[in-house]
Amino acid sequence: MNERQQDNKPVIFLDCGDTLIDEGTEVRDESDVVISAELIPGAAEMVRTLYERGYRLAMVADGLAQSFKNMMTDHGLYDCFEVMIYSECIKELKPHPRMFKAAAAAMELEPGDYGRIVMVGNNLKRDIRGANGVGMISVYLNWSPRYAKDPADELEIPRYTITRPMELVELVEQL
Repeated sequence: MNERQQDNKPVIFLDCGDTLIDEGTEVRDESDVVISAELIPGAAEMVRTLYERGYRLAMVADGLAQSFKNMMTDHGLYDCFEVMIYSECIKELKPHPRMFKAAAAAMELEPGDYGRIVMVGNNLKRDIRGANGVGMISVYLNWSPRYAKDPADELEIPRYTITRPMELVELVEQL
């Protein structure tokens, strides 16, 4: 068992848009592929810190695979992710359980492991509802003004809320 497979550490699933990348800075080509975008403040430091501390990271994001490859490569974060699950490949959008289950399966995690998977996202309707629906730990990054901030129902209530990416490091260290 290597250090990335420690049974007691949380596994971190991260959304991309407005969780890592500032969606307002995206530049797209004629095929709607994001060719460049800026990170939100503290996102790179958060990803690198979690990676260096041995946390297993997955990206679980809605969009085109090439967009995420472009953005993560541009910012030197691509290799920090063990798995990247995109709606383009899964043929579903979050909050569909298939998105979350595909990421877990790709990391060889079983449903019994879902209680130690932390899903971090900025969208209550997609990220938080999806994580809560499959029994994962939901963390809402309340950073972007682009999406609703009031839960529509119980499934959209996050277990934890953070306002800056680096707050996630301290949170997962406590879990």
